[in-house]
Amino acid sequence: MEAIRQTVKVKNHKINITLPDDFNADEVDVIIMPSSAEYKIPQWQIDEVRERTIAYFKNPKIALDFDEVMKEIEDEL
Repeated sequence: MEAIRQTVKVKNHKINITLPDDFNADEVDVIIMPSSAEYKIPQWQIDEVRERTIAYFKNPKIALDFDEVMKEIEDEL
């Protein structure tokens, strides 16, 4: 699957997208959302993810299984 991401300007509630010459699909899916520039990830959250990533690479055994964690949460409710 080939994916193309573009940031385009909206003018009068319309956008114009030009596909590359070698893009040969007859039909495409389009997802429209505000540009990520409008969303700011808090620095504390970026720092937390970096710390967890470093810890994981040092010791992959600390990773938690999603299903097990969800079961623990459900059991506590």
